[in-house]
Amino acid sequence: MGSILFFLSILAIIATWWLSRQGLASKPWLEQGEAAVLTNLPARPAAPATIGLRVFLAVVGSFFALFISAYSMRMQLPDWRTLPLPPILWLNTAMLALSSIALHGATVAIRRSERTELKISLIGAGVAALAFLSGQLVAWQQLAGEGYRLTANPANDFFYVLTGAHGLHLLGGLVALARTTEKAWRVPVTERLRLPVELCATYWHFLLLLWLVLLSIWTGWAGEIIDICRQLLT
Repeated sequence: MGSILFFLSILAIIATWWLSRQGLASKPWLEQGEAAVLTNLPARPAAPATIGLRVFLAVVGSFFALFISAYSMRMQLPDWRTLPLPPILWLNTAMLALSSIALHGATVAIRRSERTELKISLIGAGVAALAFLSGQLVAWQQLAGEGYRLTANPANDFFYVLTGAHGLHLLGGLVALARTTEKAWRVPVTERLRLPVELCATYWHFLLLLWLVLLSIWTGWAGEIIDICRQLLT
């Protein structure tokens, strides 16, 4: 159960940060005067697409949390055989991180109305994401070649299902990223283009965080982090 607690703690930290950014963590009834209350209101309401993405990410996070919970309970049974992690997963992690960084650069570029830098960042993000997916397929092939096939062991099942589900979500994001990149070539840098770029960046940051959580569970780092936190609190 330590892994699921670690994952839920990460989600709680993100939710707290988002609430503080939206000003929802403030206490307007403690402020003095009507003007003080009004200044705590957000400058503009969130776009429907932004709200929709947040709801979708909450659903995806809950989906993976349930799988991680099942993973934590299933690994306690005696027939569990931990499978080795292919070294290429570290390269894949670097590619996904580069993709996320490139999309962050795209958001900075569009805020500065730098069209050339925006195009380069969007293309770089797409190429790095494709490299990540290709590396995941190579990892599957390496494991299968070593005898760690699907249904051969419960640990194998969870690895293939979790990496496959993560890859499918990234593949769906690539469709949206491709549409955003194509739009960046056609339309000028305006608020209409800024929203899809920021949504893609948010989605990529989420997938990177989710992947790091999964990787920390497979490597055992999540349990070590929880043990360290327990020692610090006691």
